[in-house]
Amino acid sequence: MEGWMTTKSERRDYGLYLFGQNIIYALVTTFLAVYLTMQGISPVMAAPVLLVIKGWDAVNDVVFGGIFDKIKFKKGKFVPWLKISLPFIPAATVLMFAIPNLPVAAKLVWLTVAYVLWDTAYTLCDIPIYGLVTTMTNNLQERTAIMSYAKLYVGGGYALAYGLGTFLVSQTVGLSYTTTAIICSVIALLTMAPISFRGQERNYDESEKEETFTFREMFRYLGKNKYLLIFYGSFVLNGCLNTANGLGIFVAYYLFGNEMYNLLLGALIMFPAVILAVFMPRIIKKVDKFKLYFWGSAIASVIGIIIYFVGYKNTALFLALSVLRAIPLAFPVFLAFLFTPDCAEYGKFKSGTDARGITFAIQTFSAKLTGTIAAPLSLLLIGLFGFQSYQADSFAALSEMGATQSPQALGGLWLAYALVPAIGGVIMLALLRLYKLNDKDVQVMSDCNAGLISREEARERLSRQY
Repeated sequence: MEGWMTTKSERRDYGLYLFGQNIIYALVTTFLAVYLTMQGISPVMAAPVLLVIKGWDAVNDVVFGGIFDKIKFKKGKFVPWLKISLPFIPAATVLMFAIPNLPVAAKLVWLTVAYVLWDTAYTLCDIPIYGLVTTMTNNLQERTAIMSYAKLYVGGGYALAYGLGTFLVSQTVGLSYTTTAIICSVIALLTMAPISFRGQERNYDESEKEETFTFREMFRYLGKNKYLLIFYGSFVLNGCLNTANGLGIFVAYYLFGNEMYNLLLGALIMFPAVILAVFMPRIIKKVDKFKLYFWGSAIASVIGIIIYFVGYKNTALFLALSVLRAIPLAFPVFLAFLFTPDCAEYGKFKSGTDARGITFAIQTFSAKLTGTIAAPLSLLLIGLFGFQSYQADSFAALSEMGATQSPQALGGLWLAYALVPAIGGVIMLALLRLYKLNDKDVQVMSDCNAGLISREEARERLSRQY
């Protein structure tokens, strides 16, 4: 394209990095809880340990941000960090899924050390890879295109990890999670390497001083931007109660009798989401995105409650309702982070201060916080209902030993998988009723913030007083 600075191979390498990175991320976030219970670690014991170590996951971006701003490299701002972190991410991933046969207390210590190492290595690459696009080119249209192109690779990485994490450990293949982690880590290493060594940082000024922020500044800004507080308050409450993530393979094995149902369900849910993604830009042009977000969440929550009360005895009906729920659920999934720029425009319009850095930091913090709470909560819930852990390398081994769960444990598993996330959606909707920003008013605020219209003219155009 005219005016573009990057080459086709660079854009491909950038996407491949995100492909490999998200293989690792999806493997850990989706299957770590499953792996721990198959190590003979009780869910009730694993939950508090995960909560503590995942607390580091929620705050280390801010810690790394201070280090990141102080350390300057002569050759690039972001690529050096990608090189540094490259060998440690796959190594720490394998370490986390290779807990030796030790007493339970020692296993938990191993997990703690491995997870902290993994999360630190992951943070060392996560901010740089998303920041790299700003130094690859100063063409805003090109940056947007690169990120849009890369989303396909992100989805591909998730899909591959989800498929391998289910299929390779299934009764059909019978590999261990350790072997699966090694396979995924090798693929990730090979796909993350090219941009780490060939990445070009053309738009980099070593002397440029960047904005920094602290936890105090983040929460002080929250008090000044009520719509940012409302939106991400609802986002966090909903995300923390999303206890279904990571339990799908247990639901497939213990409730439906075959862990491969997890793979089938994932494919069926993904199909309508992919179709809807094609038409999403056209839909947003005609319908305010908050209405899509709100009513998509509402319909998905209602169907989620119906799924819980219908139960899992009728497999065909469960699959049909799950696919039906995936259609409205695609709207909040795709639209969630599009409200962050709106809140930034509102904050600048109200205060006159451009705090985009803090606004997007709150987005990252909120996204990580939900994972910090949801995974331990899911383990705690099923543990309270008496869910039993077994020492097994794969589901083939579980099947051979005749692993079963009590009716009470199965009921708790179904509650954590189907009902608790739906309740989270209902709580989110109650808070979202206080959110009043709309697309037309945000555009007016944006024009005012850019100096295209006066503040008086902006106030006259707004649909309501903010």
